[in-house]
Amino acid sequence: MPKRIIAVVDDMFFASKIRATAEALGVEISFPRTKELAMEKLREMKPDMIIVDLVNQRYDPIEFAKALKGDPGLEQIPLLGFFSHVEVELQKQASAAGFNTVIPRSVFARDLGKILDGA
Repeated sequence: MPKRIIAVVDDMFFASKIRATAEALGVEISFPRTKELAMEKLREMKPDMIIVDLVNQRYDPIEFAKALKGDPGLEQIPLLGFFSHVEVELQKQASAAGFNTVIPRSVFARDLGKILDGA
């Protein structure tokens, strides 16, 4: 069975990079556009990982993480967030909210294949 990942990413550059890498690796990927759709897709898809752009403009990634980690049916799904390296406070907030991994955008872009393949 292919790995399944949900990506909460509204940056078109990163979304296209994630999609292309996922397709090359045979990873099933979904990009829900709202928090409600993301939670619905999580229950339906049972992904191996959730990737979140911490500077997401569509909805608050910190609140999303708290909702996810507060749901007994979803709390075990690994949650990876990536951020601009200058957003140190955002990194701290994400870790406190329950993100399993929080990495700078540059590391995310560099290691994307390993991240998706290891999900």
